[in-house]
Amino acid sequence: MKLASFYRPQSDEKSYGIVTEHGVIDAGRRFSDRYSTLQSLLNDNALNILHELDGTPADYATDDIVFLPVIETPGKIFCVGMNYSDKRKEFEENNNAPTLFIRFPDTFSAHKDNLIKPATSDEFDYEGELAVVIGRYASEVKKENALDYIAGYSCFMDATVRDMQHTWFTAGKNWRQTGGFGPWLVTTDEITDPQALPIETYLNGMRVQNDTTGNMIHTVADIIEYISRFSPLSPGDVIITGSPGGVGKKRTPPLFMKSGDTIEVKIGGIGTLTNQIVAQAV
Repeated sequence: MKLASFYRPQSDEKSYGIVTEHGVIDAGRRFSDRYSTLQSLLNDNALNILHELDGTPADYATDDIVFLPVIETPGKIFCVGMNYSDKRKEFEENNNAPTLFIRFPDTFSAHKDNLIKPATSDEFDYEGELAVVIGRYASEVKKENALDYIAGYSCFMDATVRDMQHTWFTAGKNWRQTGGFGPWLVTTDEITDPQALPIETYLNGMRVQNDTTGNMIHTVADIIEYISRFSPLSPGDVIITGSPGGVGKKRTPPLFMKSGDTIEVKIGGIGTLTNQIVAQAV
C-alpha cells in the first residue's frame, strides 16, 4: 500500500489515507475514533486494519489533496552520511562505521511543497535518499531480522547547506524546511528487498544522481542493527540512508540549487518526490 498524510484545502483538517491509481481513500476519517494520524496507527502496530478498506472507492482525486510529510513529527530522525561508494570517493571518506547525524522535524517539507534556500548560503546542495520508517519498537535487534521492524519506505531530499557543513554535519542539515519527505510511504509487503531499488535525482529535469540502493556500504539492516544497539527505535522514527555520488559540491564547476529550481527524487517501487526551491524571505 501507498500511505500518505495530507489535508484538504476545503476543510483544512489533517488526515491520512491510501493512495491508489484512482485517487485517495481517506482512512483518517474512517478510523478517527481510534487512529487520527498515520503515526498513531504505527504506534499501535495496526497497519493491517487498512485492509478493511480494500475495494473502497477513492474519496478524493490526488490533485485535490495537499501532501504533508509522511510522518510529521517523528520522535527520532537519524541520517546516514557517506553510505555509497561513489560518494565516499568524492569526499575521501575512510570511516568504517556508519556516519550518523540528526535532523529535526521542522526541517521537513512535503511533496510538492517548497524547500527554502537560506539567504546566507550560495551552496544549497541536493542529496536524494531512501527513507526508512520504523514500524515497531526496536532495541538491540540483529540485522538478520532488522527488516521486520520496518513499516515502509519513502523518498527523501536531504538538501544540504554546504557552507555550514563542517567536520560534523548537523549545522548544514537542520535549516528550516530543507528536507523533502514523501510523497508517501510504501509498505514492506510491496518492497521486500530495500537493497534492489534504483535511485535517481533530477535538477530541472537533468539527471544529476543515478545509482542503486544495492551500492550502499551499510545496508538498511546493518543500519538498524547499529542504531538500535545504542538508541531504541520507536514506531514512526525515520532513518535517512545516505546519498549516491554526483552531488553539486563535487562537480566542476559546482552545481547548487537556486530559487526557481525544481528538484526530484525518484526511487523504483516508491515513486517521485518533487519540491520547488524558493529563497528565504528576509
